[in-house]
Amino acid sequence: MKLGVFLMGTGHHIASWRHPDVQANGSEDFRFFQRIAEIAERGKLDMLFLSDGLSFNQLSHPAELVRFEPFTLLGALSAVTTHIGLAATATTTYNEPFHIARKFASLDHLSGGRSAWNVVTSYYQTEASNFTKQSHLDHSLRYDKASEFVEVVKGLWGSWEEDALIRDKEAGIYFHPEKLHTLNHVGKYYTVTGPLNASRSPQGRPVIIQAGSSDDGINLAAKTADVIFTAQQTLEEAKSFYNKVKQKVVEYGRSPDDVKIMPGVSPYIGRTEEEARHKYEELQKLITPEIGLDFLSEYLGGFDVSGFNLDERLPNNIPETNGNQSRRQLIIDLAKRENLTVRELYLRIAGSRGHRIIFGSPEQIADQLEEWIVNKGADGFNLMLPFYPNGLEDFVDLVIPVLQQRGLFRKEYEGMTLRGNLGLSKVQSVYIKQKV
Repeated sequence: MKLGVFLMGTGHHIASWRHPDVQANGSEDFRFFQRIAEIAERGKLDMLFLSDGLSFNQLSHPAELVRFEPFTLLGALSAVTTHIGLAATATTTYNEPFHIARKFASLDHLSGGRSAWNVVTSYYQTEASNFTKQSHLDHSLRYDKASEFVEVVKGLWGSWEEDALIRDKEAGIYFHPEKLHTLNHVGKYYTVTGPLNASRSPQGRPVIIQAGSSDDGINLAAKTADVIFTAQQTLEEAKSFYNKVKQKVVEYGRSPDDVKIMPGVSPYIGRTEEEARHKYEELQKLITPEIGLDFLSEYLGGFDVSGFNLDERLPNNIPETNGNQSRRQLIIDLAKRENLTVRELYLRIAGSRGHRIIFGSPEQIADQLEEWIVNKGADGFNLMLPFYPNGLEDFVDLVIPVLQQRGLFRKEYEGMTLRGNLGLSKVQSVYIKQKV
């Protein structure tokens, strides 16, 4: 299985910063992230996955009210790591393709071929006001624009052939002009000339990750992504999503193995399941209702639930919004399936933001991960530890050895690039194929 570490502030539990073992200001301390990276690399994990947002929300995840810009942090981490992948979230809604192509190409060179782009379309409404907008584009238009955005970025990454830059001092020839290609893209949303002023990526092109699970998101992912980050609560839901995506990948003329599906999972580890659940409950007690309700509102697409009775069920008529549609539906389905009150629901969401929570001893955690792999519900997981670095250290020191003993996880890295470790082929230049 493939394993990533999803970095979000001091941890994925919304009250993680209040935990006695957590450094409350960790989200602005490089040494905090360096330690996490070192632990993850010691465990032979595939990548560090960094979230991002372009607005301020006073009632959002407290540990992310202030945080590092992803490229700055991952660029620094590239200098103190050697194998682990470095994945940054960057929105297509408020960026330009040339900027994104250049930044990820730079990170790929700095890290020796370990960069990955998590492609998102902005859905927090507060982001629009920071970019001279009153509101976002409609959901489907955001994805239509994103599809062209990704194609432009991929085109720019292909500007240089592998051996274009020869830097022949004796002959005075720096590069072969015939191996440099101008993009000259003219599309519905973007006009980009190129070429990119960064040479070809060490891994052919950076890994592309996509996190949407709506129909629009699945189409974009099946067409362009190497890794899909998703959220499912049950094995049945996971298998359904897995099959749907793999079939869609084939429809786009790709092999099912070209895309790795990695649901988020939040593990609580103890010597026994009871001890693991106790750790969870200790964190749950630290959630304030105001934070929990705001969090729930955000994940229902921006629909305000603050006026609801906390001890009644979530109403059936939650309207659709222009926000995150797949996460909204997942939360509504969770509330119905488990008959949760509003209070119970926000407590569940605040613990893992709608992702699956698992409890148990190291063997029980391994059992639950193995079940999804064996039954084709996932190719791996994005680990959403409740608090850092201790939660990750427990996973690496206690669970990883069990997975290794079962032959489910590597004992050493297979290669030096992220693509190599994920079992993905190096991307060849389209111009080489044309010549052949």
